[in-house]
Amino acid sequence: MSIPILTPRQLHQPEVHGHRGCRGLRPENTMSAFLHAVALGVEVIELDVVISQDHQVVVSHEPWLSAKLGRGPQGELIEQIQEQRYNLYQLPYTVIRQCSVGEWSHANFPEQQPELTHRPLLREVLHQVTIASQQHGRAVGFSVEIKAWPMGDDIFHPRPALFVDLVVAELLAADTLSRTTLLSFDTRVLQAARRAYPSLALCLLIEDYLPAITTIFNDLGFEPESLGPDFHLLSASSVQHIRTTYPTLRLVPWTVNTPAELTMALGWQPDAITTDYPDRLIALLNKGE
Repeated sequence: MSIPILTPRQLHQPEVHGHRGCRGLRPENTMSAFLHAVALGVEVIELDVVISQDHQVVVSHEPWLSAKLGRGPQGELIEQIQEQRYNLYQLPYTVIRQCSVGEWSHANFPEQQPELTHRPLLREVLHQVTIASQQHGRAVGFSVEIKAWPMGDDIFHPRPALFVDLVVAELLAADTLSRTTLLSFDTRVLQAARRAYPSLALCLLIEDYLPAITTIFNDLGFEPESLGPDFHLLSASSVQHIRTTYPTLRLVPWTVNTPAELTMALGWQPDAITTDYPDRLIALLNKGE
């Protein structure tokens, strides 16, 4: 019996994670970005969530209205110096939904196609992405980042335990818990999630600096399923050290965008790559077949 020869992609094909859907191509964290990412062929949709005044789980990177992304509730332009006054945790979702996003191109993403829309609820995204992925004949997972920090408690977001409960309630209602990873820079969030929902996959995000490899999870207190470092912090040697120290840990660098950066990251053989341009990563993977 002949033994099939496996291509590099078949030997080790990292998952393609669409950052905020596909921020380089469509307005971030919008239904347009998520559905376009599914159509491109991503395995996982990455998104951020915040909480509204009436405890709705809203898909948004900032817990306020970003001046770069859209308008205020009366259709007004927002000055960047004033944007934190538009605190989403102090606004009901009916008001948040009136605040448009995607009207103009993002200066940092010249390929992004504007599309006037709104900030969706997490439940809407889970539902529509699941339907779209089924239409494409495959299951798409979710990486849901909880944006929290100690000084923001009870001001820009609820405390970690309640925040996690609100998010997990939506995951359970949509029957997506088993294909979701919860991400956070805030160790308190991951600790609360592990205590209350031990079966939920968790990912510690890190930026600014890479701690000593053997101490990465000291503050967290346990080894999560995944580690999500800013890719600038990594090198071939540090990746090898991480692999040796944590053999079962999934490594998911972010946010890798240029062809040169993507090629470098592919050389590390990570478990997944998070990118604003999933089309570029998919093209590289297909080229390697």
